[in-house]
Amino acid sequence: MRIEELIIEGFKSYPVRTQITGWDPSFNAITGLNGSGKSNILDAICFVLGITDWKQMRANSQQELIYKRGQAGVTKASVTIVFDNSDLSTSPDGYHSCKQITVTRQIGLPNVSKYLVNGHKMPQNTVHTIFQQVQLNINNPNFLIMQGRITKLPAQVLNMRPQEILGMVEEAAGTRMFEDRKDKALKTMNKKEKKVLELKEVLNEEITPKLNKLRDEKRAYIQYQKSVSELERVGRVLRAYEWTEGKDRIRTKEREVKEHEAEVERVKGEKKKAEKDIKDAEKETANVTKKKEAEMSKGGKLKKLQDAVSDLGKEVTKRKTQAEIKVGMIKEEEKKVATLEKELKDAAAALTKKQKDVEKVQKTTDALLEKHSVLESKLASDSELLQTLLTGLSSSTNDNKSKGGGYMGALADARKRLAQSAAEEEQSKVKLGMSEKELVELEGRMRKFETERKGNEQRVEKMRRELGEVKERVKKTGWSVEKERDLEGRLKGAREEVKNLTEHRDRLKSRIPRLSFDYQSPSPSFDHSKVKGVAAGLISLPPEHHNKATALEIAGGGKLWNVVVEDDRVGKELIKNGRMRKRVTFIPLNRINGSGISGHKLDTATGLAPNKVRPALSLVQYPPNLGKAITYIFSDTLIADDANTAKAVTFNPQVLTRSVTLEGDVYDPSGTLSGGSAPKGDGILIQVQELLEVESRLQAADENLQRVEMEEESTRKVRAEWKTLMRELEIKEHELKLLEEQVGGSNASLVATEVERVKETIASLKEAVQTAKDKQKEAQEECKKLERDMDEFKNNKEGKIEELKASITAQKAAVQKHNVTVKTQQKELQTAVLELEQLEGDIAGEKEQLEEAKEGIGALKKDLEKLAKDVAAIEDQHAKAEEKLQEEMATLSRFDTELKALERVVKEKKAVIQQAELTLTELQHNIEVSKTELTKAKNFVENHEKMYEWIEHEKDQFGKPNTQYDFSTVDVESLRQKVMELQSSQEGLKKKVNPKVMGMIESVEKREAELIKNMSIVEKDKEKITETIDELDRYKREALQKTWEKVSKDFGDIFAELLPGNFAKLQPPEGQDLMDGLEVKVQLGSVWKQSLTELSGGQRSLIALSLIMALLQFKPAPMYILDEIDAALDLSHTQHIGQLFRTRFKGSQFIVVSLKEGLFTNANVLFRTRFVDGTSVVDRTAQRSTSSIYANANNEREEDDGRSNRRRRIAA
Repeated sequence: MRIEELIIEGFKSYPVRTQITGWDPSFNAITGLNGSGKSNILDAICFVLGITDWKQMRANSQQELIYKRGQAGVTKASVTIVFDNSDLSTSPDGYHSCKQITVTRQIGLPNVSKYLVNGHKMPQNTVHTIFQQVQLNINNPNFLIMQGRITKLPAQVLNMRPQEILGMVEEAAGTRMFEDRKDKALKTMNKKEKKVLELKEVLNEEITPKLNKLRDEKRAYIQYQKSVSELERVGRVLRAYEWTEGKDRIRTKEREVKEHEAEVERVKGEKKKAEKDIKDAEKETANVTKKKEAEMSKGGKLKKLQDAVSDLGKEVTKRKTQAEIKVGMIKEEEKKVATLEKELKDAAAALTKKQKDVEKVQKTTDALLEKHSVLESKLASDSELLQTLLTGLSSSTNDNKSKGGGYMGALADARKRLAQSAAEEEQSKVKLGMSEKELVELEGRMRKFETERKGNEQRVEKMRRELGEVKERVKKTGWSVEKERDLEGRLKGAREEVKNLTEHRDRLKSRIPRLSFDYQSPSPSFDHSKVKGVAAGLISLPPEHHNKATALEIAGGGKLWNVVVEDDRVGKELIKNGRMRKRVTFIPLNRINGSGISGHKLDTATGLAPNKVRPALSLVQYPPNLGKAITYIFSDTLIADDANTAKAVTFNPQVLTRSVTLEGDVYDPSGTLSGGSAPKGDGILIQVQELLEVESRLQAADENLQRVEMEEESTRKVRAEWKTLMRELEIKEHELKLLEEQVGGSNASLVATEVERVKETIASLKEAVQTAKDKQKEAQEECKKLERDMDEFKNNKEGKIEELKASITAQKAAVQKHNVTVKTQQKELQTAVLELEQLEGDIAGEKEQLEEAKEGIGALKKDLEKLAKDVAAIEDQHAKAEEKLQEEMATLSRFDTELKALERVVKEKKAVIQQAELTLTELQHNIEVSKTELTKAKNFVENHEKMYEWIEHEKDQFGKPNTQYDFSTVDVESLRQKVMELQSSQEGLKKKVNPKVMGMIESVEKREAELIKNMSIVEKDKEKITETIDELDRYKREALQKTWEKVSKDFGDIFAELLPGNFAKLQPPEGQDLMDGLEVKVQLGSVWKQSLTELSGGQRSLIALSLIMALLQFKPAPMYILDEIDAALDLSHTQHIGQLFRTRFKGSQFIVVSLKEGLFTNANVLFRTRFVDGTSVVDRTAQRSTSSIYANANNEREEDDGRSNRRRRIAA
């Protein structure tokens, strides 16, 4: 579609109808003076194409598009374009039959706007669609460059990011359509995703929670049904077992009563026989005692011998103890001596160092005092000189007066000091010569002793190396004095603790003789671990339940003294071959079963008296493997706080369980009541708890002792090595000390000491010589200075006096400053001297202590020798007395043997009687308990038969194999636990169960299935959309690749035409792909520029134009509108632009506004605008013919004068 005719009326500077015809199909130019209305023609074309941004047409509102804003009588603006639609291949949809398409856009005041297409009113969107189909999309125009934009292009291109340049290529390739379809697909996918989320939300928040709840209710309902049927089945088996067990208990208790009564008679007989044996033994003991006393009454010899042996034994022990104490004291004193010697040695070294420090400080102090004296002397001399010069009188002493005052006196004094220094130097040199001579003699003597000295040093060094090696070996053992003391202390403490706890345990055991179970091993292979012990000793009672100990003892009764064994086989072996001294009842763990108190009874009891009644079994603790035995002892008894509670619970029809009060009263449901007085003192269980606690502590102490002994054993070898090395180390240290003392007193050592002393004297004398020389030099310089000052004083008296005053002031300040230094140094010297005196006093005190300690060791050793002699003598006397005593004892041993035998018989028989009494008490109690339990068992069976009538009909099947009452396949404890769990579960489920759940869940599950199906469909649609997007991306990449290659080639060619000899191209950034972006690369001559900033302004403009033209050329639009694009170019480049429009864009119609002749001279048709009387006028000029259509039109215009006038001028 190309413009054939443009009709403007009331638009901007065209107030009247202006008809512009004769548009060239390829290249049209519009020129004219500024403000003549040439750009308004382009604005009119854009206005029809549907532009909505008024600012692009240099207006702020729709009203400004109307001539003089509608204030000149023109209230509407209308623009009509007649398009050539003869090319059907580019014709928009629906207009293939129209050779021309006329589009009119009108606006009016206040806010009127409409479109007409071929005379028919059309909505704006439809008109936009028509233009978009022919690549005239005014909202994204690649065919339009408005005024002012071209000047911004270089900066825009220069600043474009790679992605922005890629976007321009995408526009040219038309892949924006792909992006639009992709965006639509993504929007559709988002809608699908929202739908999925909505479905998931419905599922997660509504369906699934409801369905989960219904499923839980369904499971609960099914579980409840199973629980009801299972409870019925298990309850029958358990009731049947309890009834059968009750019957067995009746038979067992009847047999036990008979056995206990028979046993009572037998034990009474044993007791009578033992009493008779005791009387006979006591009578025989009296006879033997009389015979022994008659023998011993023959002078009391035995008693005297025993006393003598005892006294001598005590004396031996006493003397040995005294000797051990002396040995310990000697060791302590020897350690003290060694410590003092080491401290004395260290103190001597410190004293030597301190003496050197004092000498050093003394020298420094003397030097400072001497310097201070010199400074004061100089100050006094200069002050005297000044006074003499000022007054002519001297304030010096008579001696100085005799020398004269002023400069002469000072000069004489300096010369005197020079002579004194020379004398001091000479004296020091004489002494130095003598000392050097003495040093030569001493060194000669020292060379004679050199071999001895080197030998001594080598011996000392060797001994030190050996000592160091021994110390290193001691260190490598990893043991030390601290570790040895720690181990010995821990071992001694652990053994002492075990000993004390063992004695404590034995005392406690002696108070509870019934707790011990003595037997002999029935066979060599007998496993003693299968004998668990007396039941009372296996029970642990927490401290908070100690107040219930009495009740528990009565509740357990005689069963507490039964012996718990692994199985009945162990009990039989012990009875047959155990040789037990007393009758024992065994509790075999494999045979015994405690019935326990049912949960229903327990709940009823605790409900009757909350916190005042509890099962006896719940108050005690015991090993898990002994649970059956302890349950057997306590399972059928309740412990009540008081009598009222016991009475209320025991005789309640729903409980009927034996109970015991804290005072020891027993209430039995059979109607019996026993009690009346509680036992005094701590009960058996309290004593057992104390014993268990001690045994626990003893076990822990044993384990600790074993650990320490194991540690001792594991370190035995190391400790033995360490002790050997420590003895060797002590010997080496002693040898080194002796060797150092020996070497210190040798001739070589004495001579070496003298050599060092003389060397120090020589060094001191050399220093004195140098000091004297320095004094001489100072005196000489002072003499010269005084002589010079005398000469200067003669010539400049006042100046010299001022100079002397300034010198005296400076000297006073120096003396004052130096005085502070001297005082500080004197304090330091005083401190050092006091520290030296303190150290000398400490050394003297330590020497006195050392001598006292050595004297003490000597005295202790003498005492030890005397004690050793005394012990030997007393031990000899003790041995002789012991020998005589043994002789006398042999005579009396026959009587003692008989008495001991009789005493043993009496003791054994008394034990038999005591055991018989205990056994009778236990048997009487057992008979009462068995009768009580018999009554309870009968009541229990009768109650079951009354409560469960089916027992009478099915009791014949109880216990029979292959029936539901086959008890051999049933674990009763598990069964009871299961009944309790089922009852608890059933009570909970009954409240929660929903009987309508089976019908409700079906409809919800159908809805869930339907939603899941819908969600699956949506997910599949999402996958298809994703595939579509991937395919569009592939198409887009292929199209972009082709477009990039074509645009980059045209870009380079166009730039080469505009700027011959140069080249440009588009390429992805280094190391990146096409889809990451494109950037401009420019070659000027043979050099590729690294950056566009290296180009001149004109070169950048050409780059921008070349890129725009390359993009336009890729897919040419039917029409291009360019407004002053050559504004930034010179004439030669403008000429090239014009040639490019004419040669490269042959298929498009160009409408160009330009002020430069180089551009519009290349146009085929030139329109010139003028501004006449406030309106714009357009003239047309045909510069060359490129179309036969317009050639024919020109012939017609030559024939028609009216049309010729229109060609010359169109006036508004």
